[in-house]
Amino acid sequence: MLCLFVPAWSFRYWQAWVYLALFVGSCVAITRYLMRHDVRLLERRLAAGPRAEKESRQQVIQLVASVAFLGMFVAPGFDHRFGWSTLPLALVMLGDLLVVAGFWIVFRTFRENSYTSATIETAEGQQVVSTGPYAVVRHPMYAGALLMLLGTPLALGSLWALAGFAAMVLVIVWRLTDEERVLSRDLPGYAAYLSTVRYRLVPFVW
Repeated sequence: MLCLFVPAWSFRYWQAWVYLALFVGSCVAITRYLMRHDVRLLERRLAAGPRAEKESRQQVIQLVASVAFLGMFVAPGFDHRFGWSTLPLALVMLGDLLVVAGFWIVFRTFRENSYTSATIETAEGQQVVSTGPYAVVRHPMYAGALLMLLGTPLALGSLWALAGFAAMVLVIVWRLTDEERVLSRDLPGYAAYLSTVRYRLVPFVW
């Protein structure tokens, strides 16, 4: 919240208020669901950040991702303050819809795969999941996250924040390719899954 309103130097930033309501509301709804139906997954999701990763490469990736993610909120604040760019209401509303759609895909992923950890690891008893959104793309959680991140600059009315989104795309691609390497090595059946589901993030594209 401070990352948005301090750079904006004003609380009169309605796009930010709407975005925060959708973002926080979605996070709360997903968290409440996990508290009732999958506490173990919630615990895995809370163990996040560079220090939680076991491999140094992933620690670097997580650090870069944290900086890029922070920039996606700081930039719109300054943009709003100094009027660097303006977006029509239709694009702002489209951004809000993308944010909600992205969270919905993430939620569907959590429901399908209880081992969706915030870190790259395998757990005892874990099996390859190839149903639901995993039958469409290999990394549906990242796909949902990217959709939410794409909607963020639009929802906040800032073209400048798209630079942060571009950085996040590179970071997520970097992370998922390394994740595939680890899972192919440590999770039985994952290499066969890669040959079955062709697309990583976007159906019929990549």
